[in-house]
Amino acid sequence: MEMVPSEENQLVPKEIENAAEEPRVLCIVQDTTNAKTVNERLTLNLPASTTLSKLFEDVAHKASYVNGTFDLAWGKSGDMGSLDPSSEMSLTESGFEPGKRNFLQLTDKDGEQPQIASDESGTAGSSGLDDSSQERFIGPLPRDGTVGCSSDYSSPSYSYSSILNKSDTGYVGLVNQAMTCYLNSLLQTLFMTPEFRNALYNWEFEESEEDPVTSIPYQLQRLFLLLQTSKKRAIETTDVTRSFGWDSSEAWQQHDVQELCRVMFDALEQKWKQTEQADLINQLYQGKLKDYVRCLECGYESWRIDTYLDIPLVIRPFGASQAYGSVEEALQAFVQPETLDGANQYFCERCKKKCDARKGLRFLHFPYLLTLQLKRFDFDYSTMHRIKLNDRMSFPEELDMGPFIDVEDEKSPQTESCTDSGAENEGSCHSDQMSNDFSADDGVDEGICLDSASSTERALKPKSSLTFELFSVMVHSGSAAGGHYYACIKSFSDGQWYSFNDQHVSKITQEDIRKTYGGSSGSRGYYSSAFASSTNAYMLIYRLKDPSRNAKYLDCDDFPEHIKHLVQREKESEEQEKRQREIERNTCKIKLFCMHPVKMMAMMENKLDVHKDKTLREATEMAYKLMELDGAVPLDCCRLVKYDEFHEYLERSYEGEDDTPMGLLLGGVKSSYMFDLLLETRRPEQVFQPYKPGEVMVKVHVVDLKTHTITPPVSIRAYLNQSITEFKQLIAQTTELSAETMRVVLERCYNDLRLLYVPNKTLKAEGFFRSNKVFVESSESPDHQVTFTDSLLWKLLDRHGNTIRLFVSLPVQSPGTNRTICQKVGGDTEECSEGSKGNRNSVEAILEESTEKLKNLSLQQQQGSSTSDSQKSSDTSDFEHIESPSPSQEPDSSSVSAVVAVDNRELENRIRAASGGSGGGAYSDPETQFPGEERSDSEVNNDRSTSSVDSDILSSSHSSDTLCNADSGPIQLANGLDSHSITSSRRSKANEGKKETWDTAEEDSGTDSEYDENGKSKTESYYLYFRAEPYAQEDGSGEGGQKCVLVNVDKRITLSAFKQNLEPFVGVTSTQFKVFRVYANNQEFESVRLNETLSSFSDDNKITIRLGRALKKGEYRVKVYQLLVNDAEPCKFLVDTVFAKGMTVKQSKEELMPQLKDQCKLDLNIDKFRLRKKTWKNPGTVFLDYHVYEEDINISSNWEVFLEVLDGPEKMKSMSQLAVLTRRWTPAQMKLEPFQEVVLESSSVEELKEKLSEISGIPLENLEFAKGRGTFPCDISVLEIHQDLDWNPKVSTLNVWPLYICDDGAVVFYRDSTEEPMEQSEDERNELMKKESSRLLKTGHRVSYSPRKEKALKIYLDGGPVKDPGQD
Repeated sequence: MEMVPSEENQLVPKEIENAAEEPRVLCIVQDTTNAKTVNERLTLNLPASTTLSKLFEDVAHKASYVNGTFDLAWGKSGDMGSLDPSSEMSLTESGFEPGKRNFLQLTDKDGEQPQIASDESGTAGSSGLDDSSQERFIGPLPRDGTVGCSSDYSSPSYSYSSILNKSDTGYVGLVNQAMTCYLNSLLQTLFMTPEFRNALYNWEFEESEEDPVTSIPYQLQRLFLLLQTSKKRAIETTDVTRSFGWDSSEAWQQHDVQELCRVMFDALEQKWKQTEQADLINQLYQGKLKDYVRCLECGYESWRIDTYLDIPLVIRPFGASQAYGSVEEALQAFVQPETLDGANQYFCERCKKKCDARKGLRFLHFPYLLTLQLKRFDFDYSTMHRIKLNDRMSFPEELDMGPFIDVEDEKSPQTESCTDSGAENEGSCHSDQMSNDFSADDGVDEGICLDSASSTERALKPKSSLTFELFSVMVHSGSAAGGHYYACIKSFSDGQWYSFNDQHVSKITQEDIRKTYGGSSGSRGYYSSAFASSTNAYMLIYRLKDPSRNAKYLDCDDFPEHIKHLVQREKESEEQEKRQREIERNTCKIKLFCMHPVKMMAMMENKLDVHKDKTLREATEMAYKLMELDGAVPLDCCRLVKYDEFHEYLERSYEGEDDTPMGLLLGGVKSSYMFDLLLETRRPEQVFQPYKPGEVMVKVHVVDLKTHTITPPVSIRAYLNQSITEFKQLIAQTTELSAETMRVVLERCYNDLRLLYVPNKTLKAEGFFRSNKVFVESSESPDHQVTFTDSLLWKLLDRHGNTIRLFVSLPVQSPGTNRTICQKVGGDTEECSEGSKGNRNSVEAILEESTEKLKNLSLQQQQGSSTSDSQKSSDTSDFEHIESPSPSQEPDSSSVSAVVAVDNRELENRIRAASGGSGGGAYSDPETQFPGEERSDSEVNNDRSTSSVDSDILSSSHSSDTLCNADSGPIQLANGLDSHSITSSRRSKANEGKKETWDTAEEDSGTDSEYDENGKSKTESYYLYFRAEPYAQEDGSGEGGQKCVLVNVDKRITLSAFKQNLEPFVGVTSTQFKVFRVYANNQEFESVRLNETLSSFSDDNKITIRLGRALKKGEYRVKVYQLLVNDAEPCKFLVDTVFAKGMTVKQSKEELMPQLKDQCKLDLNIDKFRLRKKTWKNPGTVFLDYHVYEEDINISSNWEVFLEVLDGPEKMKSMSQLAVLTRRWTPAQMKLEPFQEVVLESSSVEELKEKLSEISGIPLENLEFAKGRGTFPCDISVLEIHQDLDWNPKVSTLNVWPLYICDDGAVVFYRDSTEEPMEQSEDERNELMKKESSRLLKTGHRVSYSPRKEKALKIYLDGGPVKDPGQD
């Protein structure tokens, strides 16, 4: 092969070089074979010389289809000509244009959908990955054997994928549970420490003495074995953290790796007591140092010996602008003594007086494993934030600690005076260095005072032998607010450095180690990198270079016997896991549906998990058991069919394939399937109908114009290329109707009815898809001659589409009636009256009579196969009975419905007459007949229809003025998509002359819009369908308990009319009960907008009726809260009440007083409390007693107000006054005083200062103020208030920027400018910080200086934490 140089001066094949210069063809393919993919596009950028056959291969690979099972056609060509899949012509020769977009359509082949490529199919370029991992990208498609094609999972035998395979480094990573990177870094470091690992292996676990789950050493032992022997890429640490006593929440807590090291070592020491490893931690990690103070006058020295596990090194000295440049420099500063003089003089016991002295630390012994902590985390007291110091600090690969050891101190006896090794080194270190490094920071007192009798130190080696070798660098990447840990570790086997970053392990170089020195660009002064994110070393671990002690890793052959047994158990466990994963990998998981023959309430759904090698017969048996059909139907009366649940479409059946493996039938094992399975059942005498691919399913409803009924659907299957004539003949064969007089109406979507009358037009041209619904009518009725939109057929279908079924729960005992609604066993309904008398008795008689009439008028529906679409049709015999759309309908075509309409009107009038005597004019006065109600939260959340097509349509609101208007004329014929189609919306047109508004209670009430001047309902002239009948609940609670009514109603009816129709069943007028809509989790919200229709309701929604006075015109529901300005919770709910338009504030207070006394035990004088505006949690305008609602005070539905108890007489007398809530800040005490209200006559800053000076005694010239931030009570930490607020703004009035105090209730802090903040020690400041954090967290305010409350890191030796009941 000829080679040519590329741009990178590398030799590449000449063919590839030429291909790069070749023009390319951009192909955009639309997959039209499935509704879920029709909006997706496959994009391919191919060389122009690519052949058509190769194009088909590439499309098959990208779409995950089997090549040869689909067609490609031009997407923008009129003839839709298909391309030849076997042609060797190039794309340019076939008509493709380079440099332009070429649109193609992927279509079914021979009426059958494309076959999904399985993971193991032999299609070209098959990667074997499931379809979820096939990303669609622009560019050349990867060919076989090129990058981007993986052979994982392609072999029938099991093999790990590249993600599961062990890293090529030979090391195993650790899975990050959530935020456990700090734990992973430490565990990998301990694992790569030969001495620690070998000692852990030598420890033998006694199962009889301890639970293995809670044994920390045992779980570490298991983890180390898996890290050494596992073939996985990464392993879990959950068993280890479980032994710590941690639950899953601990995985979301990030901690300090040095803190974890201390706590884990303490836990191991406790667990290893009375074993050979009892002193392991001290032998490996513990060193000793001397903490001394020496008098400079007499030479007397007092000292003690401390032990340490790590050496904390300061990055930058306190108050300094320069950081230490290296670890050696920081170590020198660590042992540098400081002079105690002046006020810090030391009291010498020998001199018996205060003298100058020298204080410092000396190293006596270094551990075998030396741990250095670089103190990168600090606290900035000026900003009150934790910060991270990203300054550069270098560290050597070999560290000589000889210069830092004090040999004389180690050898000399313990005397009162000794040589001061640091005397000749003048200098000073920060006085708090030792206390900061060992007491305050670590929180652990490691000081141990040893006497001479207990001194058993080993003889120290010469200084020349104190050379330590770096082998672990634990790196922190991020800021003080959070970040990520990983470890760079050198293997003692080959000297190679590796990066252990959770599950990823890779080789690194010395250059990568040097990058962890740190350092940030630019200089912004002290603590310049407070919030900068950077990557730098945090902990360093060195090992002493001593050939006599340096150990090697134990090989598997050298393991102790108990470890070999443990390795065997872990291998068996891993093999079992592998087999289980193999089973999971070969298991098809697909949705399964079944219409249970006994439980006919709804379609049942489950998930079928079946191995790909199981046959269809075995899978059917599994589905049979899964759906619990045993005893309901025999197994041989069930079969699995391919099903599209979204379109309710039966795609195909599997005749003669009972022994075919499911993997082959389903197209392989996929993460998700674009179809489902349906377990279909039949009666023993029935025969299953075959479903062929390419057929469409049609649900046929037969409409009877004489009886006004619509039958449940009958399912038939047809082909898209059939003509309308052929389709009518197919329907005629199934329904035994005449095809000559047949009218077929297609319901394409919720509001779209299409009359199919062009004989030669195909179903595809008419808009048929996979699943369709049609209505057919065949009779000699003159309705055929009427325009479709004016015909009785259209009106029946219109009613059918808009009727919904509602379950209405009535009050247990309605006032004034003892009627009980019963249900007969046979399904017929009746009403039983018990002891009714007076006018109510006549109401019951009328209802009983009406019910009987409606029974006689209703006709039995035709029996048919029941599906989810016909559920409401089959449940009640009268549901499909449709009344006449309007009184003007032709008599010859509406005789039955006219009688029903007249009966309904008579029934209504008789009920009114019967109840008028006791109702007190409830029906005669338009003001009280349907009083106005305000919209509550219930109508804010509109239910969505269960139909995916109808959902958006149902959510829109219809005006009652439109839907209940007698003057609405016939809807004009709407033009269809072409001249041969007739389409029409089922929605009535809006009355254009009527202005629709919802702003006020008067317009919401429905009084003016729904009732004329005589008090008669305008809807009487235009009846919308309403049918109610008793309904017994399944649990039998309907008898003697909760009464229920099943209501079939036109959802275009208004709430007002709906309530009016419910009056006879509730037993009271509509003004005396409320309607609550029941949502998920039985949440109830009141429906109050009487003008609004039931359009947002859908089938089987539940409604609860509750007794109680509905809002009258101009009334509003109000929630009253108590304002407690100086309480921790300043907002407390009191009562619900009603305010009315035109009522004064004083009148509302008078009505509130008895409620407050009865419900809240608040006995208040009317002059001792006020009402004020409530906005969220903020107090606002103070309402004066003479203010009138809706005139002076705007009021709305579900209004909220504050009630504030006054300490004295009301100071607010006029709206021109301004009430401000003030609070004094006293820096000298670090304290905020309680709130005090100040009433101003104007918005003058000078007046505010004068008032504040008057109540506080602060001189006017020293008084400063600032506006509070956020919601009331504008809480702020006392550690931040002094510098964070905008004190003493330069303005003369309060209503300008930056104050904008224009309304009552603003919060103002003030202080004395001459008062300095209290001086605090570090401990006092830390204590105050904790108190403030706790206080602000309880009040719900964020503590800005502590972004999150850190949880203390603990390891529980008894298996878990004990919950402290008092813990916050």
